[in-house]
Amino acid sequence: MNTFTLDSKTMHYLDKGDGPLLVFGHSYLWDSEMWAPQVEVLSKQYRCIVPDLWAHGQSDAAPAKTRTLKDYACDVMSLMDYIDIDTFSLIGLSAGGMWGAELTALAPSRVKSLVMMDTFVGLEPEVTHKKYFGMLDAIEAAQHIPAPLVDIITPMFFARNAEQVNPELIAGFRSRLTSFKGQQAIEITKIGRMIFGRRDAFDELESFTLPTLIMVGDQDMPRPQQEAQLMQSAVKGSELVIVPDAGHISNLEQPAFVSEKLLCFLEKVHA
Repeated sequence: MNTFTLDSKTMHYLDKGDGPLLVFGHSYLWDSEMWAPQVEVLSKQYRCIVPDLWAHGQSDAAPAKTRTLKDYACDVMSLMDYIDIDTFSLIGLSAGGMWGAELTALAPSRVKSLVMMDTFVGLEPEVTHKKYFGMLDAIEAAQHIPAPLVDIITPMFFARNAEQVNPELIAGFRSRLTSFKGQQAIEITKIGRMIFGRRDAFDELESFTLPTLIMVGDQDMPRPQQEAQLMQSAVKGSELVIVPDAGHISNLEQPAFVSEKLLCFLEKVHA
């Protein structure tokens, strides 16, 4: 892992491979390791940069000025400037897709292509907004994720039969959730409010002219297929891929399928 310091806060990021540059954005409550299967494949042809979101993985809490996903997109842009990269492709899942779209809107000349997976850039629906903010309030008050919430949150990220098909993946995520304690748990809730209280950036999609791939697990509960279809209809010329037998973290439930789709898309971008 490499480090980048912004306003006295240190961001950790993976830098692996050579070739055209890809920037990855991971899901909320995960870290850069989430992309390990795809980086293993794609780094043979591309240079992969995978930052740990603020308060996740090895990265510090967010700088005081980073209050929105648009602010975080600016932070990632600063990282690109730091490593002296002009143009790059973005691959973001969930929160990663949200800030990826923000960055694309901010600097369209620098983003060569965009992949948005299991994400939605419109407003969080009122029902889930209330539900998630209630969870975040409970986590902040307890300074950890209480066991009943672990039981609620875990299945939201995976396909219905994931515990039988991939028990190690589920157990690892449960362990991750229980590891958030004290100040880190508090900082995690701040990032959660940025994500679930995000602005409506849906209109920005209609201005996108870059190659765009939208992917979604066929059993994604937090970000259902209908949202992916709405985004695909807004981005002229974009592609939509449904990942079979996958929930929200589709890249880990179907790593080979997702890696192959990414390779095919990127080959067209860089043909």
